[in-house]
Amino acid sequence: MHKYLILIIISVSLSCQPEKPAIKSKKPYQLVTIDPGHFHAALVQKSMYPDVDSVVYVYAPSGPDVDLHLNRIEVFNSRVDNPTTWNEIVYGGPDFFEKMIREKKGNVVVLSGNNAKKTEYILESLKAGFNVLADKPMVINADNFQLLLEGFKTAETNGLLLYDIMTERHEITTVLQKELSLIPEIFGTLEKGSPGNPSITKESIHHLFKYVSGSVLTRPPWFLDVSQQGEGIVDVTTHLVDLVQWECFPNEVLDTTNVSVISAKHWTTDLTLSEFSAITKLNNFPDYLGKYVSNDSILKVYSNGEINFKIKDVHAKVSVIWAYKAPEGTGDTHYSIMRGSMTNLIIRQGAAENFKPTLYVESAQGVTVDSNALKESFAQIQDKYPGVDLEQIENGWRILIPNEYNVGHEAHFAQVTAHFLEYLKTKNLPEWEVPNMITKYYITSKAMEMVSSEK
Repeated sequence: MHKYLILIIISVSLSCQPEKPAIKSKKPYQLVTIDPGHFHAALVQKSMYPDVDSVVYVYAPSGPDVDLHLNRIEVFNSRVDNPTTWNEIVYGGPDFFEKMIREKKGNVVVLSGNNAKKTEYILESLKAGFNVLADKPMVINADNFQLLLEGFKTAETNGLLLYDIMTERHEITTVLQKELSLIPEIFGTLEKGSPGNPSITKESIHHLFKYVSGSVLTRPPWFLDVSQQGEGIVDVTTHLVDLVQWECFPNEVLDTTNVSVISAKHWTTDLTLSEFSAITKLNNFPDYLGKYVSNDSILKVYSNGEINFKIKDVHAKVSVIWAYKAPEGTGDTHYSIMRGSMTNLIIRQGAAENFKPTLYVESAQGVTVDSNALKESFAQIQDKYPGVDLEQIENGWRILIPNEYNVGHEAHFAQVTAHFLEYLKTKNLPEWEVPNMITKYYITSKAMEMVSSEK
């Protein structure tokens, strides 16, 4: 009882405390974190950045979401190896967003949390003169897609940057899959594929029960409400669609006229009350989840989805699956295949790979690849990524990657943020980034529109 009383007192004091004058930043950039309900908001701050001030202003409704966020930052600040030095200044009132706009104490808004109002927050932050670094998804439905278009126009008019956090571009097997596809002597040319046999397929399996930074992740209950988090077909698929564009059309400007969404489907992950309690620390389903509860005991979440689409003349398929908990010794997994005229580039992460992403090069059907010629061409990869090697196996070749390149998912947030800050500094965002972000969210929102019409 005492613990809960203390939390109430803290929450009240945060919302009632007098306004403090803004601390003048000594660095070019100062972060403002808005309603950090997702752990990705904290991962942006797992590292320090030379051009970012250590003071971070946090605006959020008082409650467990912001408490968990601050606890994660404190873990980073207090760790033994390379601790961070963030100073979080928190406003916890119900008018948190309006107050953030009025005070304008920083110049970079970080958004990672409840997605129900995220697109609106993006647009209003840009109108107020903030740059925005947003976690995916920036859009969870077709109506929000129109707001996002307005956001990009506002950013351009005001000389600001709107950017989403695409961590998977930094995963080494994906990086090397892309690099190998650019070597005709190894890959040949990208196949066009068909709806039944796409040129590129990306499948992602995630788990609701997981460890982050060594601790069991507590999920906010709204994460399981698709009206707040978004369905799986517009959430994790954002990464997968991004990778399709990034790998198949490198440095190429795309637009919505290049795209057709052929089919989409979605289905539920079913959770018992005990499973729900294990990941949220709540003993009952909140009232807003009642419409998804079957027989008073099973929560049905539309967290799974598949999109079959075409960009120009290249057929692609992406799918995401959420299970409750991974089998012991395993974790989230990724499968990807790029089909070329000479070889197929395949990422597997199953038991044979000890559940670590592993890249393979396999001959395309009916093609015999000269091993010596392949190894000679592979030297281009080794020049760029020293230590990477080829190992011939029964069905082709396995790419051997030194551990130094496997920095892990959490480290990718610092890599994305560093790129974002460099773009801010140089005012030199690649010309394809904005139109391709728009195209990506057009694909996911169109797929959402398709499955919604089937309900």
